Order: sequence, then structure tokens, then C-alpha cells
Amino acid sequence: MRIASWRWGGRLQVGTISPDGREATPLALADASRGVLPLIEALARGASLPQPAGARLPVEAIELMAPLHRPLRSLFCIGRNYRAHAAELATTVFRDSLPKEDAWPIVFTKLADCVVGPRDPVRLPGAAITTQIDYESELAIVIGRGGRDIARARAMDHVFGYTVVNDVSARDVQVRHQQWDLGKSFDTFCPMGPWITSADQMDGRDTRVRGWVNGELRQDGRTQDMIFDIPTLIETCSRGITLYPGDVIATGTPSGVGMGFKPPKWLAAGDVVKIEIDGIGAIENRFE
Repeated sequence: MRIASWRWGGRLQVGTISPDGREATPLALADASRGVLPLIEALARGASLPQPAGARLPVEAIELMAPLHRPLRSLFCIGRNYRAHAAELATTVFRDSLPKEDAWPIVFTKLADCVVGPRDPVRLPGAAITTQIDYESELAIVIGRGGRDIARARAMDHVFGYTVVNDVSARDVQVRHQQWDLGKSFDTFCPMGPWITSADQMDGRDTRVRGWVNGELRQDGRTQDMIFDIPTLIETCSRGITLYPGDVIATGTPSGVGMGFKPPKWLAAGDVVKIEIDGIGAIENRFE
């Protein structure tokens, strides 16, 4: 199942996307203003999928929004979670904080308010604030069944599905403040979508993540190459913290980020970043 949020005819709707990604079917939901979140919450309580509430629509005729365009709270995000990505940062200013195989995952947050849709523009904050804007192609886990202190062995039972995010980052702001939240959370710095693919339709533990900038393939990795796998991330984020249906964990990015090039390839106005994950689909956003 693929579930999505979109605008059509001036109305917000939530519904399903056909397996080929070409048709959208709206569902009978009382409130579509929070995207698919109420649907995930209802399914977690044992409710059935609502009945269709209208004719099928061509996907090209609707305006896809982030499936969780009003997330429950800030996103959990994982830093340097691919071996090749950690290696490419070994000669950068972040070299002293690289994770070790026997260490804990690096976890930070992005404010929920920075989420935008799969085709929305990303707004550059301006040169007085940052000149080092980077992209990060990421698989994001969407929690279906909540819980606290979730054991790694049962963690996959708590996954509702997966979506695509671009963890847009201001690298100079990260360094300036010696932490990551501000540099990760500027308005529009989290494109998400195009929908959520349910966990029974794909295995996020083994899928391909690719990212392009202006048509140039920059990132190409598999989630099997994560240092900390999906069950470990869920176990870690739920230690003493209750996870709720609709919570999002962005799992880290493969190698090929702009910071890893010599010299770095920062994003500028007019650049277009496309991210595609097998089993889900693609998002594409222009930086303005």
C-alpha cells in the first residue's frame, strides 16, 4: 500500500496510490489537514482502511504534498550512518566526531516545521546566514505502532512504512554552533514524499538510495551498508522515549554529499536535487 496527501480542486485529500504510481484514490477521512497522520494513528488502533471517497485521479493532475506535512513532532535523524559517507568526511571539519562500529548512533533532530512537499521549492536562507548548503538523500522510517524501550528483535513490528527525505544541511551553521539542529532546521529544509510505502510492500533494510544534482548522479548506496541498521535505530531512539504512530526516523545518507568533494560542491539558487529510493519513488526540489 502507498498512502499520500495531496491537494486537488482546492481541497486537501488523503488516499492511496496505485502500484504503478499513476493513480490516486481519495479516502473518506474527516480531517485531511494533518496529512496521513490521522490515518496511521487509526490503523495503529486497529481500525480498517477507510472506504474510497471519490473517483480515481491521475497523479499528474494532483499536487502531491509531504505525506506528513504536519508531523507529530521533530524528526529523529541519524548522522554518518553509511560506512562510505563516514569515510568521505574523515578529512573534513567533522573528522573528530565520526562514529565507531562499536559506538552508539549519532542522533539529532530536525524541526517538524521545516517539512515541505516532494516538488516544493527549498528556500536558501541567504549568504549572511549560510553559504554552505548541502543535500542528503535519505530513507525515512515511519513508525506505525508506538512504544518505549523497543527491543531490537521486535523493532520491525513497529514500522508502518517508509518515505524519502532530503536532509538539507547548512554545514557552516553546523560548525558555527557546534551542534546540528539549527543547521538542519531552516524553513523548507526537509522535502519529503512522494508518499509512504507500507512495510509489507518493501524491506527498508535492503533498498537502493540515489541522489542527483542537476541531472548528475552524486549518491548511490544501499541501506545494507548502514553502520547501524533499522532495528538498532528504532531500539536506540525508543530508549526511555516513547515513539508514537507517525514518528519519523531519517536513517542517514550514503556517500556523495557536496561536502565530500574537493573542493566542496555547495548548492546554489537554481540547482535541482532529485532523490529516488527503490520501492518508494522520487522527490525533486529546486533551490531558490
